[in-house]
Amino acid sequence: MKRAQCDQLLPASQSVTVLPVKLIRIITFSLAALAFVLTVWWIGLGQALDQLQQRGRSDLTLASDRLIKQLSRYRELIVVLAGDPQLQDADITPEELQALLLRPSDLSGALDLVLIDADRRFVASASGSSAGSWLEEDFIDRALTGALGNFHAISETYETRAFYFAAPVFSENGPVVAVLAAIVDMDRLEAEGRGQVPAVLFTDTLGVTFSSNRSELVLMQRGDRLRDGTARYDPEDLRPFVPFTETTLRGLRLWEIDAGPYVPDRALHISRDLPVLDLTAEALVDARPAYVVAGLQASVTAALLAFFGAILFLTAERRRVLALANAALEDRVAERTEELSRINETLRTEIAERRDAEAALKRAQEDLVQVGKLSALGQMSAGISHELNQPLMAIRSFAENGTQFLARNDSTQAGSNLAKIADLAGRMARIIKNLKAFARQESEPSSRVDLVSVAEAAVELTETTIAGGGIDLQLDVPDTPIWVEGGEVRLQQVLVNLVTNAADAMSASERKQIRIEVKAEPAPFVRVSDTGPGIEDPDKIFEPFYSTKTVGDGEGTGLGLSISYGLVQSFGGNISGENAPDGGAIFTVRLKPWAEEIAA
Repeated sequence: MKRAQCDQLLPASQSVTVLPVKLIRIITFSLAALAFVLTVWWIGLGQALDQLQQRGRSDLTLASDRLIKQLSRYRELIVVLAGDPQLQDADITPEELQALLLRPSDLSGALDLVLIDADRRFVASASGSSAGSWLEEDFIDRALTGALGNFHAISETYETRAFYFAAPVFSENGPVVAVLAAIVDMDRLEAEGRGQVPAVLFTDTLGVTFSSNRSELVLMQRGDRLRDGTARYDPEDLRPFVPFTETTLRGLRLWEIDAGPYVPDRALHISRDLPVLDLTAEALVDARPAYVVAGLQASVTAALLAFFGAILFLTAERRRVLALANAALEDRVAERTEELSRINETLRTEIAERRDAEAALKRAQEDLVQVGKLSALGQMSAGISHELNQPLMAIRSFAENGTQFLARNDSTQAGSNLAKIADLAGRMARIIKNLKAFARQESEPSSRVDLVSVAEAAVELTETTIAGGGIDLQLDVPDTPIWVEGGEVRLQQVLVNLVTNAADAMSASERKQIRIEVKAEPAPFVRVSDTGPGIEDPDKIFEPFYSTKTVGDGEGTGLGLSISYGLVQSFGGNISGENAPDGGAIFTVRLKPWAEEIAA
């Protein structure tokens, strides 16, 4: 009886001894998991902040370079104008000086251009307004000593923030006889970048935010000085800078700042000196994405640790009870792993086969394009042979005549024959060059192509076909190149296809006319129109193997327009076909302008 009672009490005693051990394991695992999660968060935050800093430095460099470039234009302007001999002419009137300064001021967008003499006395200005108190500033002293000076303040005349540049005007003998100053409107320069991300501040040596893409931060000061050699302010024009707290994290400066809805509350502070303008460029990059990324990484890590920890504890708790079940589960896992391995191997095989198929398809497409070009060359071969044979016969005739003229010592006629032979040889060389360019298999990526030259080359390639069909060809192209993005050979093939298709379509037409227009506006395009019967089904015209030509006539595979459609699409352009209101078909090829043309 006592043995049975002990057996009944044994589980209770075991639970009393096991519970603290289990609790200790849970606490230990939780602390270790917490330390690991915090480590992941710390590392993830540092990496995210480093990436933000790199991007912020790039953005700050771009903003700084843009400001320097914008302001340097005015400095270069006054340096050039200061060398104008008319500024040294003692007989020139103030009205003539004003007229001389007005045009460059209007063209450059400066607030004003002001000329003062060596005694700091106002001489003339583009606006007609007299100079302000800035005549006594140090940057004028630099200009009077022969150097370039700059200064910034709030203009009393224009009541806006202004940047000043001063350049010396030298006499013919060398000494400085006058100073030319340019006044730049900072509001106008900031208009283009206002509101962009990140928030950028340009702070001078007085701690004043003189320029920014956030107007609410302009003319805020960190410090108490009001004047130095390159800047001056009145106390009522400045506001104290918004409250902020700076902390250092992994060598990076973080600001906690309350500056309104358009400035991040938690920002990564990045700075860069601009000695050429006596300013410091600062960027406030929103740091919240870095904290969000680090938090997500830590949350995922914590969830994974909690999931695997729970599995670990449940497995340990029930290990003895579920030993056989675990063995069976391990077998199933092994089988599943093997199955997954087989599936993965099958997927790898399928992926390899798909890649091979895509490569074969690409080669087939390239071969098909080349076959289309060679087919077009085959159709034009008779005419091309005539085009080459005719000048060859003429060359032979001129050469024979030239021999006779030389025998008669008639060098004038012989020279004339040689000039004609050279012209005919040039024509043959041009035809052969176009044929070689058209026939080669182009596989280069898209590049800068002159659409006008492509159209003219396509006309030369199809000239014999057009002439043999009694077709009136009108080519309307501008005198200047139109640069587009594409491939020269492939674009020629597209235009040759369109012209030959138009010629074939008008075989039974009484009036045969093809018009090719090349325009640059509103976007570069080529339009090929004819006076044929038109398009029977415009919606299907670009489908593969769709053809309106007679079956069995040896022509018309239905792939020409489909290939042209694919080629134009590969350049980022578009091709469309429609019927003209008064009969005939119109095909329009629209292309992307070259990137440099867009920038210009």
